[in-house]
Amino acid sequence: MIFLKSSFILIFVVIVLSTYSSKTLLNLQVSQEIKKTDIEKSYQRIEPIPFEKVENDLNIEAQFFNVIAMVDNNRIIQNPSNILVMVNKEFSLPENYKPLNLVSPNITFSFSEMEIEKRYLREEAATALEALFKRAKNEGVELIAISGYRSFIRQESIFNMEKIENGEAVARQVVAFPGQSEHQTGLAIDVSSKSSNFELSEKFGETKEGKWLKENAHKEGFIIRYPKKKESITGYKYEPWHLRYVGKEHANTIYKHNLTLEEFFKKVRKI
Repeated sequence: MIFLKSSFILIFVVIVLSTYSSKTLLNLQVSQEIKKTDIEKSYQRIEPIPFEKVENDLNIEAQFFNVIAMVDNNRIIQNPSNILVMVNKEFSLPENYKPLNLVSPNITFSFSEMEIEKRYLREEAATALEALFKRAKNEGVELIAISGYRSFIRQESIFNMEKIENGEAVARQVVAFPGQSEHQTGLAIDVSSKSSNFELSEKFGETKEGKWLKENAHKEGFIIRYPKKKESITGYKYEPWHLRYVGKEHANTIYKHNLTLEEFFKKVRKI
């Protein structure tokens, strides 16, 4: 009888312990699942952190970089039709280069002659210039075009004239050497206004038109090619009148980062 009671008690204890263990294990599993779920949710809320943050607007295709060949110790650009071609005192255009798609934009010029080369620009630049002039007019600003495309021969004539009058050192500061003028690309235009007497001078930058141009040219794909306080970089004095077409995307990047074209190419990554 005593043996049966002892057996009964033992069985009861085993059952109780088994039940407690099962509940404990179940609670532990549930607790682990809850924690796991919380962790998963927590990870879902965390945004992935990039390994390296690179601004997309400072990445450009290889086609936009100058392709250079050495000719008589001069760096001659082999892809002059490139919309981002960088022409300066280091990189020159071929003497015989002339853009194929030159057209006359429908804007106001400071002269009346129709068949004259400085009235022309490359088609994409001419279209953008029309949009820029229209934007200016809509905002109460009147711009006047002074000079667009300029051939190598015409640039040579202008340079030699300045050289005779003021010497070569001065000429190289104020006039591009033949082959080193952006005007030969058909992507550059000099603009002025009635308020500045149609002159190309630093004073234009202080006029209503000059200030407007500085803050709005990029919206239609142009940059002020030779900005103030960047003379040591561009190699030329401040020219608030000199516009260069580079396309809206690149113009916005250059404006946003306050760069010259030279600085732009030092910062961008080739992709």
